[in-house]
Amino acid sequence: MIGAKAVNHIGIAVRSIEAQRGFYEDTLGARFESIEEVPDQRVRVGFFLVGPAGAEVRLELLEPTDDDSAIEAFIQRRGEGIHHIAYSVEGLDERLEELKAGGVRLIDDTPRSGAHHQRIAFLHPKASMGVLTELCEPAGASVAGA
Repeated sequence: MIGAKAVNHIGIAVRSIEAQRGFYEDTLGARFESIEEVPDQRVRVGFFLVGPAGAEVRLELLEPTDDDSAIEAFIQRRGEGIHHIAYSVEGLDERLEELKAGGVRLIDDTPRSGAHHQRIAFLHPKASMGVLTELCEPAGASVAGA
């Protein structure tokens, strides 16, 4: 079992964070946080919050930084739009081992580094009814068994 603690964020593929920023701030009323580059994933990430303080949901606008990035490939195939849904978990290594043992198809067998200093791993969309699912272990989260 994943044991999701919360929706961590919703990832949205975009060609340009700046071109979309007005919609998220002015139309949705989202609060801009920052932009971070994740070089190993060849993506810039624009962070926005929606909802009341303490119960926010983060939206991550994912802008490709080169033509070989997974986000660029996604946009070429499907256009801009929802790319993935991410859930916060504790003990990411243990969660991945349980999922593998249960026969769940994974993209990442081991965690990797993600934005906001989180450890992340993706489940294959075929394992989750076509939805790319990301598991995130926030920085400082307790590790199961530690």
